[in-house]
Amino acid sequence: MKIKESGLILFLENYEENVKFYTEKLGLNIRERKEGLSKLDFGGSYLMVENNGISNSTEKNRAQNPTVIRIEVQEFDETIIELEGRGIALEVQRYDWGTIGVIIDPEGNRIEIKDY
Repeated sequence: MKIKESGLILFLENYEENVKFYTEKLGLNIRERKEGLSKLDFGGSYLMVENNGISNSTEKNRAQNPTVIRIEVQEFDETIIELEGRGIALEVQRYDWGTIGVIIDPEGNRIEIKDY
């Protein structure tokens, strides 16, 4: 198998609200957009967000969504300050294996910013 590119697909109930979150708050660039579907730059791959998902008002548990979106960054502290400046609520957690900043998107999906 020769892989050209890898990506993740995330289904969202409130599609337009979340496209704004992922682009304006997280700062991901739109690579391609069609009705009900946006393909966002995501490091060396892509994150595709589509409509027809299910929202939750709090963080989804693993039965509701067993996936975590993780973004590894080189300048962790600067990234956290930048995201907080954009109005993103996050919780920094430190472990022996590394440090993460936990973000919950407007639909309850967990995103982790990890110190690289």
